Amino acid sequence: MNSAIGHRFLNGGCVCLRILKTGRVRFPLPQPLTTPSQRNVITYTSSSSSSSSSSSSPVSRLLCSPRRETERQMSGRGAMNVFDRSMKRRQRKWASSLQDSHNYDYLRAEVGSRVADRVYDIARTFPLALDIGCGKSHIAEHLSKDVVERFFLTDISQNTLRQKRGCEMPTHCVLADEEFLPFRENTFDLVVSSLSLHWINDLPGTLKQVQAVLKPDGVFIGAMVGGETLYELRCSLQLAETEREGGFSPHISPYTAVTDLGNLLGQAGFNMLTVDIDEIQVHYPGIMEVMTDLQGMGESNCAWNRRSLLHRDTILAAAAIYKEMYGNEDGSVPATFEILYMIGWKPHESQAKPAKRGSATLSFGDLSRISPTTTRDKS
Repeated sequence: MNSAIGHRFLNGGCVCLRILKTGRVRFPLPQPLTTPSQRNVITYTSSSSSSSSSSSSPVSRLLCSPRRETERQMSGRGAMNVFDRSMKRRQRKWASSLQDSHNYDYLRAEVGSRVADRVYDIARTFPLALDIGCGKSHIAEHLSKDVVERFFLTDISQNTLRQKRGCEMPTHCVLADEEFLPFRENTFDLVVSSLSLHWINDLPGTLKQVQAVLKPDGVFIGAMVGGETLYELRCSLQLAETEREGGFSPHISPYTAVTDLGNLLGQAGFNMLTVDIDEIQVHYPGIMEVMTDLQGMGESNCAWNRRSLLHRDTILAAAAIYKEMYGNEDGSVPATFEILYMIGWKPHESQAKPAKRGSATLSFGDLSRISPTTTRDKS
């Protein structure tokens, strides 16, 4: 994983020299789009046949009507608005336009393979599957056509969809916002998502939409970063800003706590829930390489209250604090990514159900009266 990590440069110049010369660092942000927002534009392509906009296409039959799509978006406008989704779209577009963008895919590729492993754990074949926020299809590349027969890939960045990786099964790419899924109800047998749900403003609403597009007895398998992600970077920046500027601003986006994830899935209508935690630790030469790789992943902060400017004294103090508090003996610094994996099933009458309360015929108090089993040697 660390083979793709090395010293990074911004705009062709050494970061350290720029800090000493200019006195501050402003990370280059993607330029605003001159075209109208593509939030509601839906396109699709297929790896097995040429794309078409005909209403008789099998893809178009799975998309909800424009009126239904408008109702969904209007119903979600009252939700909490923490992240600038248009900024996140520009960040993803900028990251995918880098010539060495593949060097920043190591985290998504690793998590995508672990999500695919959880799909293989389910002993069934899924005729139709959906990947929400697929990126470069890091989940689909690890699946076979014996497990998934047809795959729909959605993302907010069209450039990223064009760079999707190859896989065995036919795929259809849909340009869509994760907050407003443009599909009919009871459509998919499997829905997966990897490292995209943590940028959703209305996570409960999105989970309800996922539950709606699943067929009965369909399963949702997702992975998102948890609340302890990048705690080293967060603490270093907060301490440095407090010391040098008398206060700190949020440079790391807020993440979902694992204690809340099960409740969110239950409120969305899923049952037979499974939530587990995994930690991935990546080692970098220094704090600048950590932030540069996050930018190359398209994972820069897009919260409305973000502060993109870092002063020279603050960034140098943060780098020193990072190495002092968390540095390794070889001079590298770790960055921890807490990954939350979730599995939820849409209810169906064939699923196992708990027995009714009070229907038990034995009590735990009776266990003490059970005599231990004795074994006799056969002679």
